[in-house]
Amino acid sequence: MIFTISQEALLDAINIIQRGLPTRTPLPILNGIKLEVKEDHLVFTSSNSDLGIQMIVQDESLEVLATGQTVIPGRYLIDITRKLDGPVEMSLIENKVLLIRSDRVEYKLHTMNVEDYPEVNFLENNTPIKFSAALLKEIIKETNYATSELEKRPILTGVNFKYEDKKLYCVATDSYRLSQKIVDVDHEMEPFNIVIPNKSLDELAKILDYSDGEVEFYIAQNKVLFKIDNILFQTRLLDGVYPDTLRIIPTEFPLSIKFNKNDLLKSVERVSLLSPKERDNQYNIIKLSVKKDQSVEIASTNSEIGDAHEVIIPAEGIDGPPINIAFSSKYLTEALRAFSSNEVVLNFAGEIRPFVIKGDLDENMLHLILPVRID
Repeated sequence: MIFTISQEALLDAINIIQRGLPTRTPLPILNGIKLEVKEDHLVFTSSNSDLGIQMIVQDESLEVLATGQTVIPGRYLIDITRKLDGPVEMSLIENKVLLIRSDRVEYKLHTMNVEDYPEVNFLENNTPIKFSAALLKEIIKETNYATSELEKRPILTGVNFKYEDKKLYCVATDSYRLSQKIVDVDHEMEPFNIVIPNKSLDELAKILDYSDGEVEFYIAQNKVLFKIDNILFQTRLLDGVYPDTLRIIPTEFPLSIKFNKNDLLKSVERVSLLSPKERDNQYNIIKLSVKKDQSVEIASTNSEIGDAHEVIIPAEGIDGPPINIAFSSKYLTEALRAFSSNEVVLNFAGEIRPFVIKGDLDENMLHLILPVRID
């Protein structure tokens, strides 16, 4: 196995393929990156218990003198590649040592046994669903942050993708808040209802930064594959039944208030500096009040530290009853950052019922936050 390639092309491939390396694994071989050298291209593969990534590299700088395959210790390959400059030559010596040369530097890396690397079967065995990379990244941005970080209910650590009646429902919740994005699909396909782990979607979003084209989306019984240009990204699916979230979203709102998104965000961040922590999840709790004179105040009260109050001016006049509602400032700030709209509307169904956030420019998207009871 002997080939040369530019450092830039090699680094681009390594930056993507490293997303599949495990942080911890009982199989040491998975700490390596599998490299297959073909006559006119390279194939990189990485895998852990949750996902697998494969990338084909066909670069004009690539020159293959001898084909072959090996498994290279992943972290060392990443660190070395980042420090190199100019063309890189790699050659395998007796299937045991990888010789890496670039300019005046030379490395000899002990490789891993390629026979020990598990076979990763990437599925492309049915009709794909097609999205633009921009839309898929938008879905992940607008939903994934609302998934649960706790393993008590594993099904909530992923985003639910459900298709029916030409609509794709993308929902995330940690049981205290909910984010929902609905995408219209212009063609019929078989209904499906799957849950993709949040960590896999985080890594997928980073890979989507490298593409502005179309993504093909293949679904199997226990895994899903995303084909992005010359990259295959496959992840396991979460087992279990995702809760029916539509029934908890209020449909009638006695009070709706429109705000400038950035003004509201800054106000919440200022007031939450002194807010007390909620016992179970340690999130800062603040209170929003609409007075009888229709003024709006955001406040926090902390018996040990002090108080903070701020009057915020809505973007439009208010038509509705007074209200006092407490909630996590973290949940509200994360929801606001997910919106593209300059203005958002907070829709209140009552002081102890969830409230819903919508934006003018963010069609088919909503965020729901449960209030916190206060004495």
